[in-house]
Amino acid sequence: MPVSRTSLFLTLSLVGAGAAPSPLLAQSAGVTTTLPAPAADGPADTKLRALYEAEWKWRQEQFGSSGRGGHARGSRLPAVDARTQATRLAYWNDVLKQLDAIPRDQLSAEEQINADVFRAVVSGYATDIRYKNYEAPFNADTFFWTGLTPREGFETAAQYRDYIARMRDVPRYFDEQITNMRAGLKRGFTVPKVATIGRDKTAEPYSVADDTNPFWAPFAQMPNAIPAAEQAQLQQEGRAALNDLVVPAYAKLLRFLRTEYIPNARTETAANKLPDGDAYYQAMIEKFTTLTLTPEQIHAIGLKEVARIRAEMEATKTKAGFTGSMAEFMTFLRTDPQFYAKTPKELLANAAYTAKKADYQLKHVIGFLPRYRHGIVPVPPALAPIYTGGRGGLEACQMNTYNLPVRPLYTLPSLVVHECTPGHSFQAALALEAPARPEFRKQAGFSGYGEGWALYMEWLGTKTGIYETPYEDFGRLTYEMWRAARLVVDTGLHHYGWPRQKALDYFRENVALSEHEITTEIDRYIAWPGQALAYKLGEIQIRRQRAEAEAKLGVKFDQRIFHDVILQIGPVPLPTLERAVDAYIAAGGRNLNPWPRSVVAEQTASAP
Repeated sequence: MPVSRTSLFLTLSLVGAGAAPSPLLAQSAGVTTTLPAPAADGPADTKLRALYEAEWKWRQEQFGSSGRGGHARGSRLPAVDARTQATRLAYWNDVLKQLDAIPRDQLSAEEQINADVFRAVVSGYATDIRYKNYEAPFNADTFFWTGLTPREGFETAAQYRDYIARMRDVPRYFDEQITNMRAGLKRGFTVPKVATIGRDKTAEPYSVADDTNPFWAPFAQMPNAIPAAEQAQLQQEGRAALNDLVVPAYAKLLRFLRTEYIPNARTETAANKLPDGDAYYQAMIEKFTTLTLTPEQIHAIGLKEVARIRAEMEATKTKAGFTGSMAEFMTFLRTDPQFYAKTPKELLANAAYTAKKADYQLKHVIGFLPRYRHGIVPVPPALAPIYTGGRGGLEACQMNTYNLPVRPLYTLPSLVVHECTPGHSFQAALALEAPARPEFRKQAGFSGYGEGWALYMEWLGTKTGIYETPYEDFGRLTYEMWRAARLVVDTGLHHYGWPRQKALDYFRENVALSEHEITTEIDRYIAWPGQALAYKLGEIQIRRQRAEAEAKLGVKFDQRIFHDVILQIGPVPLPTLERAVDAYIAAGGRNLNPWPRSVVAEQTASAP
């Protein structure tokens, strides 16, 4: 059950520099210290399983299954037309009605978690369709036209045939997207113009009829298990689909973007200026954060966090021996050559060094370690100019080596522990070894949980030797300030009507990122209302609950068990995570649901 807006706002606001809220505040936020549930599965569990299994099967029929990396499988791309969207909304509304009829207190502990995740996921899908987000189907750095090709080839001939069938389906898929975007243009619901400019260039590599087209990449690395004659036949069919259907579809999309959509996209940046804008922005806040805070409450939390971090930055500047003003120090950090890599390999090498430092500390930080390991690779050239500084993933953690003079090395340690290990890539590896769970839950993701953990890992680096110089520690604070400033800027833009320039100026004043990074980030917030809010709110919750655990458990507190409790529950809404950690504290610091092969007990004697 979600906590009240007012009580959680008070709890978050009083966190300060990590102090735990009083027991009275924790109780007023509606937090329970146990997960009450019957001892054995009952009728409620049976009903819930039937509901989410049926919905998952239906969802796969609607969207197709996904392979590793999230790329589509099957012989058809999903339908995205308005009629299909309306059908989906009606279905999900009915699912939510059925879910409401299942008493939560009659569910087993694991099914309570499943119910929480299922409700949040289905509610998010329904919310997106209710507000017709499909009429603005891309944002500043995520595009429906760039996610259709895998990074690697396929394993079987059948998979190649499905891929060729999807290639042949691209014209239909793009036509439906264009129709939706035209409907959005008509009612003033578009991606803001400032966040569309230059984004059309990301489609250009797909519009050429040669081997450099990303659609051709899987055909250039076909497995030997497929006979040579069959490989040749598949390549011939793939070439025909590429030249006759895919390339013309991208050319048509580019014409639409350049002559119709971008010129007529809305110039107003505030989400609350959209149709039903106030309700829309609140709905996006709740979808992304899984909390019911208002824009005003989040803005206040952000201002408080910015002030706290600013004081820490001043202290770190002094530690670095810099005697000038904060503005002068930020200028120094942005412009001095010592802080920037000379070659892509130098940046990647620095990232790899930090990742290995993090690996070295894992035995002291986390009890259950996954077997899978990731690589570190550059962001693909087609995406790099408008991409973030880095992004984690199961196969590889990507670091952006484009335009090196805007990629400061002093922020790289924070970026690596956030995106790679023990952040997102580590989370993805751990998910491979999760116990049997419903498929819908394996595919679920929540920014407050995932990004909150990654931000918490940045802070934990202060305890594990990640930051070797005051400059690197200032880089960490820069990243923390970045996420705190998001709370102010996102609500400023979309609720208080800040112009883009005010948002840019606020970031320049408070965050020591390069001008390129600041512009890229602000445009992302403009195009994706509410998405950036969950990061800091999730981190605040995890740090608060750690402080509570340390205070209540004393010498019984073991950070490895605390971290296992968070990681092993998997992506969940923040109120669900809150209940799970409170149950761990109430149990005296024991992990109530340890995974098999956990090494926590074996390593207790070597705790730091």
